[in-house]
Amino acid sequence: MLGFKAGLRDFLGVDGTFLKGLYPRQVLTAVGLDSNNGIYPVAYTVVEAETTSSWTWFMQLLGEELELGANSNFTFISDRQKGIIPALAKVFPKVEHRFCLRHIQENLKKQCKGKELSDLVWECHRATTLNHFKHVMDELKKMNDEAHAWLCKIPAETWSKSHFSGRAHTDYLLNNLCEVFNAKIEEGRDKPIITCLEYIREYLMKRLCVVQKEIDKCQGELITTATIILEEIKIQIAKYVAKYNGAGKYQVASTWQDQYVVNLNERSCTCRFWEITGFPCMHAVSAIWNKIENGEDALDVEDWVYPCYKLSTWRAMYLNKINPINGRSMWPKSDCPFTLTPPKHHTQVVMSTRLDMLGGQKKKRRRGVDEPNNQTTKLSRKFLAVTSSKCHNNGHNSRTCKGQGGISEVGSKGKT
Repeated sequence: MLGFKAGLRDFLGVDGTFLKGLYPRQVLTAVGLDSNNGIYPVAYTVVEAETTSSWTWFMQLLGEELELGANSNFTFISDRQKGIIPALAKVFPKVEHRFCLRHIQENLKKQCKGKELSDLVWECHRATTLNHFKHVMDELKKMNDEAHAWLCKIPAETWSKSHFSGRAHTDYLLNNLCEVFNAKIEEGRDKPIITCLEYIREYLMKRLCVVQKEIDKCQGELITTATIILEEIKIQIAKYVAKYNGAGKYQVASTWQDQYVVNLNERSCTCRFWEITGFPCMHAVSAIWNKIENGEDALDVEDWVYPCYKLSTWRAMYLNKINPINGRSMWPKSDCPFTLTPPKHHTQVVMSTRLDMLGGQKKKRRRGVDEPNNQTTKLSRKFLAVTSSKCHNNGHNSRTCKGQGGISEVGSKGKT
């Protein structure tokens, strides 16, 4: 918790995944972003099921540890689970709750399919201004009125950048944070509950050490990812011209006739990229360079980046370690007055024809609508060029060869 607070980024992904052993339970996780946009697991627990009550309990404990009040301006992202939506609304009614866009698209594909439709949905997500968002939504309506009506039922502030606040300093809209963490602990999810929890703790302990080694290799003011992003922004500056108004504001225009207003005093731009991500946009960088070229006192471009991308912030996040613990024989005896009974044994429903050797438990996740069902390792021969080994002509194989010229044809004439 202390490391996450040091990261200066109020953003958490929350999700649940099932245990694969003989005692079916759910693992609820809360995963954040570190300064280098890597996963930073914050909290996890085991509950009976993903219900509103279990999510409410988990959120209450998470809020106490992070010192979040009922009116906290925090940002969460989830897969639109039925239990977590009312739980967040109850515990943190003022938070910004984003929905994973990939899951929104998968649900949309069940009714409306097509690459052009999918590209427009992504364009709606990437729009950082209201005008751009409305323009793309109008194009979507012209293409497919049914998809437009379905998408309008989901609040735009949950899935489009144009409606995001700048509190989280990230435009992340995929809940890959939790999915990556769930994949890392997959080997521990088919073990008993205590063993599973120990597996997760040991993984986190090792992960902190691995990232610490990468931090020790870094030099400079910004972290690696921030440096790459900022260099890409600088490349696009040549096509922009900034004009100063004398009061800290700049009018920045390009040859493409797009024009925005940059306010360096407030560290904002009307394109909203700076506000959403914490990085100065290409318009802001153009204004900063214009200020430096005119001999005015101005910070370097790297100093205008939000502090969560500083190397010092990344280093502060990983100063807090997870301590090793003794084995079970060294654990103190609990003075709990109640007798704790093991959970009820339950054999899970097998969803695949390929059973596990230890009890027929499902090992693979359910595939999405647009994912191929690779149940066999045999590759498809569709659209491959086939050559006959008899006549050496294309378009058929040796089994269907009827002597279309070449060696096969000569051989057949000789036999007759």
